[in-house]
Amino acid sequence: MTSYPPTVDPNGPVLWWRDGGIAHIRFNRPEALNAIDVATAKAFHQACQDICADAQVRVVRITAAGRAFMAGGDLGAMQGDPTAVAHELISGMHGGLELLAQLPVPVIASVQGAVAGGGLGVMLGCDLVFAADNTKLAIAYPLIGASSDCSTTWGLAHMVGLRKAMEIVLMAEPINAEEALRLGLVNRVLPADGLEAFSQQVAERFANGPTVALGQLKRLVRRALHNDLSNHLQAEAEGFVRCAATADFKEGITAFLDKRPAQFQGQ
Repeated sequence: MTSYPPTVDPNGPVLWWRDGGIAHIRFNRPEALNAIDVATAKAFHQACQDICADAQVRVVRITAAGRAFMAGGDLGAMQGDPTAVAHELISGMHGGLELLAQLPVPVIASVQGAVAGGGLGVMLGCDLVFAADNTKLAIAYPLIGASSDCSTTWGLAHMVGLRKAMEIVLMAEPINAEEALRLGLVNRVLPADGLEAFSQQVAERFANGPTVALGQLKRLVRRALHNDLSNHLQAEAEGFVRCAATADFKEGITAFLDKRPAQFQGQ
């Protein structure tokens, strides 16, 4: 069982806290397979706003309580006034995802069990994804007569290409962990009982890494598919020069010449 800091309400739909340089976001509706309702969407957006305002955050780690990462939207919550609920739910989730995409630190997702609908979009929006071997991805939207949200179609098209993305979204067939790895939708597949430790280890590595450089690399990779070569070369030049002005760059060079591990401070 996870031990939360005393400032965290363990009953909230989304929990967030910072441990050193690691910011944790945890979806916390395990009894509903972490399905997104309006309260969850608003709490997620607020957590992302708080994290973006915290200068001590050097990496973000997204997890979910229970046996599923996220089984899409909470359909029961949409029955009364689906249009109004959908608007509120999507507004919160999209606001949070946009903030995380722009955040100049790595964002890691650890997923297990069902990852469906908006949960798939959340997963695809992260910079790195580690999946338990029991993970099942599902687009799900056509099964309820809906199109996508949470940047799901954007993420799929960019990661697997137009033709395969069309197949995934239109045929809506489940994708197991090994197939997700083959398609490049996740970075690693791990035994379920080893997922937490591996994800935490990677987060600690980034939390002790050259934060400005990692942020610049994230920004460059995210822009690579939209820039022409000339603009991207200019962006790379600007990023490198910015890194060259940091204390971490100086430490990295000194450590290399001294043949010792660098001790980065994130500055």
